[in-house]
Amino acid sequence: MNETVDAPRTIPTQEEMLAAPMDDYMSPRQLAFFRERLTLERDALLASAKHTTLHLQENEATPDPSDRASVEEDHTLELRVRDRERKLLHKIDEALQRIDSGNFGWCEETGEPIGIARLIARPTATYSVEAQERYEKRRKMRGG
Repeated sequence: MNETVDAPRTIPTQEEMLAAPMDDYMSPRQLAFFRERLTLERDALLASAKHTTLHLQENEATPDPSDRASVEEDHTLELRVRDRERKLLHKIDEALQRIDSGNFGWCEETGEPIGIARLIARPTATYSVEAQERYEKRRKMRGG
């Protein structure tokens, strides 16, 4: 009789992350959770970019001016989305570097924990909610 036994999961689930005690904050298991999440998001963005590149390389010969305009508008929109994704890729790479350096999960302004719930919602966050609000308020006041 061949029974397979699942190896214990070393990466916690989202529910385990949210229920973890504060002294587990940014433990190796939690860092593995965020590394996996960021890597999966990065891989999906890279696949999407590859798809866009292939799509834009297809020669769509459209003699009708309105069809050509529609195709060009679609391409422009697609490129705009890819540009946003490119910026997100950069933030993901920075977050992965913070995991490697031991700075992930800590507010750049205050040094306090950013918080698991916030990092699950936005794993590229570099500020706590309060520090982010102050940052955005200062930016608004400067007109930026």
